[in-house]
Amino acid sequence: WDDETDLKAMEAAVRSVDYDGLVWGTSKFLPVAYGIQKIQISCVVEDDEIGSDFLEEKITEFEDYVQSVDVVAFNKV
Repeated sequence: WDDETDLKAMEAAVRSVDYDGLVWGTSKFLPVAYGIQKIQISCVVEDDEIGSDFLEEKITEFEDYVQSVDVVAFNKV
């Protein structure tokens, strides 16, 4: 939301989403503008177990931290 958003707490909240077929990977903080940063977290999602749309809905439920969710890369094997 702004430059005072606790990104470590946001990361902990996002990583608290735990379902079969979901494995969290690495994360990094990236600058956006004017001191505001965003967090980029990689994960592996099994479509048969949990869909990416469902994961996006769960993450946006953390309204105190999350303004939006963007998919940076999507690979299907």
